[in-house]
Amino acid sequence: MGNWNCILFGCVEQASIGIIEKWGRFDRLAHPGFHFFNIFLGECLAGVLSTRIRSLDVKIETKTKDNVFVQMHCSIQYRVIRHNADDAFYELQNPKEQIQAYVFDVVRAQVPRMTLDELFEQKGDVAQSVSEELEKVMGAYGYKIEHILMVDIVPDPAVRKAMNEINAAQRLQLASVFKGEAEKVLQVKKAEAEAESKYLGGVGVARQRQAITDGLRENILNFSHKVEGTSAKEVMDLIMITQYFDTIKDLGNGSKNTTVFIPHGPGHVRDISEQIRNGLMEAASAQTTDQPPQLL
Repeated sequence: MGNWNCILFGCVEQASIGIIEKWGRFDRLAHPGFHFFNIFLGECLAGVLSTRIRSLDVKIETKTKDNVFVQMHCSIQYRVIRHNADDAFYELQNPKEQIQAYVFDVVRAQVPRMTLDELFEQKGDVAQSVSEELEKVMGAYGYKIEHILMVDIVPDPAVRKAMNEINAAQRLQLASVFKGEAEKVLQVKKAEAEAESKYLGGVGVARQRQAITDGLRENILNFSHKVEGTSAKEVMDLIMITQYFDTIKDLGNGSKNTTVFIPHGPGHVRDISEQIRNGLMEAASAQTTDQPPQLL
């Protein structure tokens, strides 16, 4: 940052600060605007520093606690402190190299204490440690650290592939659990639906049989009243024969007929009616036998 040519006047731009020397020694700061210099007293504009925020990108390669090599991309935003511009002008020859050296030192001291997962979770803490160290050191040289951002953490490609495979396996495992739960619910609902269907089917059959029984009883009573001299047994035989012929008719009119061999004739019809009657009587007798005896 050597001396500038001594002239009578100069202009310092906005967002800049000028350094005025007198006989080669720092005299004062020149703020933005137009300035006159007394060359007879040895005054000159030695240099101009920008007070804009600058950005420095640093790439650090280091190792974590679990022996994984990572490359960290760090972005440091800094600026010259206006009232300490003389320190920034005279103290440091290359501020970027100085900042980079401190970033390397702090990061390589912090990261080896963390595992790779902890580093991803606590990268803000690493950035905070770097910021505190740089603020303490660079503040003495007239520089202010505005922000430090850990932009990216890049592990070794083999490690990244392994991490992706672990994540994929965990997600597949979770998907299998959800799929199993869904199949379980489906099976339960299917079983419940089947049970409900059988229950309703049983209710329907019971109602059908009840309706048939009521109809038969009503027909028997009506027939007995209208035709004198007939007994309930004879009416029942007539109804059974009628049902028998209706069944034969339905078998013949079916769309998908199959050959069925059954005994047919008046005697066989009587045998069928007796078998049905005997079955009903045996069922009624069994129900009476199963009832517990009553105490007198």
